[in-house]
Amino acid sequence: MESASNASVSQKSYHTFGLRSSLSSINAGADGKFRFPLGTAMAPELRNEPKLVHGEAGYVLEDVPHFVDYIPDLPTYPNPLQDNPAYSVVKQYFVNIDDTVAQKIVVHKSSPRGTHFRRAGPRQKVYFESDEVHACIVTCGGLCPGLNTVIRELVCGLSHMYGVSRILGIEGGYKGFYARNTVQLTPKSVNDIHKRGGTILGTSRGGHDTSKIVDSIQDRRINQVYIIGGDGTQKGASVIFQEIRRRGLKVSVVGIPKTIDNDIAVIDKSFGFDTAVEEAQRAINAAHVEAGSVEHGIGVVKLMGRYSGFIAMYATLASRDVDCCLIPESPFYLEGKGGLYEFIEKRLKENGHMVLVVAEGAGQELIAESMRSMDHEDASGNKLLLDIGLWLSQKIKDYFSSKKKMTINLKYIDPTYMIRAIPSNASDNVYCTLLAQSAVHGAMAGYTGFTVAPVNGRHAYIPFYRITETQNKVVITDRMWARLLSSTNQPSFLSQNAIEDAKKEEEPATQLLEGENSTNHHDDEELFSSANQPNFLNHNATEVAKKEEKPPTQLHEADLCDNGVANKPSG
Repeated sequence: MESASNASVSQKSYHTFGLRSSLSSINAGADGKFRFPLGTAMAPELRNEPKLVHGEAGYVLEDVPHFVDYIPDLPTYPNPLQDNPAYSVVKQYFVNIDDTVAQKIVVHKSSPRGTHFRRAGPRQKVYFESDEVHACIVTCGGLCPGLNTVIRELVCGLSHMYGVSRILGIEGGYKGFYARNTVQLTPKSVNDIHKRGGTILGTSRGGHDTSKIVDSIQDRRINQVYIIGGDGTQKGASVIFQEIRRRGLKVSVVGIPKTIDNDIAVIDKSFGFDTAVEEAQRAINAAHVEAGSVEHGIGVVKLMGRYSGFIAMYATLASRDVDCCLIPESPFYLEGKGGLYEFIEKRLKENGHMVLVVAEGAGQELIAESMRSMDHEDASGNKLLLDIGLWLSQKIKDYFSSKKKMTINLKYIDPTYMIRAIPSNASDNVYCTLLAQSAVHGAMAGYTGFTVAPVNGRHAYIPFYRITETQNKVVITDRMWARLLSSTNQPSFLSQNAIEDAKKEEEPATQLLEGENSTNHHDDEELFSSANQPNFLNHNATEVAKKEEKPPTQLHEADLCDNGVANKPSG
């Protein structure tokens, strides 16, 4: 019986053979662009369709585009990492071509193997020579801790690992492409930018003009584009990739997902989220001190979370000083039995004070004239929200002063812009390093039209459409939300019908089960090159280290190869 590994290889070979046959009618013009003759049907790989590879037992690889999908007979080159001193102690330099990462790792014995993504990491062959690469980096959308760290590690990864010297920074977001605002980036110029908040390249919302952007990329002879931004930015990156592919350009378009709200689907989490939760503790602690220092004190803290309440939920769980947490996914009501007012009054009588955390997207349906506000959007296409924090604070004051004749002391804290603007913490700095280096490996290997992020603890290359088609949201029927309700002892504010409806909704496949912390597993071999330090091992010590038994790695259901990753090339 054919093994799953061989099945996937044979499927892949058939897929590539059919692809190369379909490319035989493509003509290359004098400008180097590849065009289809009129009347020729475009291959599925060249249309905006999922690139799927099927294997045994229900195995499905949702693959990412590659240069060979639309440009024939490209030369390949040995990966320079095999001569990099930082990698001399690594037993296996390169990721095997068949290594994939499972989207779901908790399965039953009769379950199909399910959806997988291509594993990130260096490949044995690359599609660029070092002096051929002309890369650019752009940041779009709102600020987030870690932006400068990603920029730094992209520059240092390209330079230290692959010897790339031409790296441009596009200033001011997407519009910087055609406004011709650029800055030359070198390891020296970005050396300490990770210690600063914000982005040294500047950012903006909107400004996406696909034709102008691709014209600029083509005119500047840029062949690697690294785009850092949220779901709107990644949608824009997908359109840029499609236009580049339509023109037949050898340009790799790579997205690095950024959202402080942690609302990007499929991936474990977004960079900056850990920092945001940590910084939110300061605001919650201040609100707790204020509330506890006066009679009937109430501290209200508004945190980020336009559509997803992850920051509010995790900050509440980490703090243990919060009495009530309100998020967009869990509706609540103010008046009547079991309402928010009743709970606040009860908590004030019991403890003399309380702290309430509310995500910015919570309770929008309760705000007066909210329906009118939902028709307005910012330049990125996000709905403009009314300030739930100010509105709720005023409603609480009015209720207790007019109906309960109770004097309360309410303090409202909105730390949104303080949190967005700080540098990333240690955890996010490590995460940003792995993201950036995985992105560089993918671009050098000829992959394009993808975003890079961890899935179940392993970095993977994910098609753009998978992270833009839905949003990651808190599942209020999940155990994590139950833990929060248990921690705060707040009511769920849900009717029985609402609870039943929530249970019927399908749980997102990326929600982790109890006890899983996908952020603790790192591709540690990447970290040597980040510091660009020697390994301080002589040749004998290196050989001895390679001969020692390698500790067993935590294998996912996705691991296809009996031998793990490919052996280091000889010579």
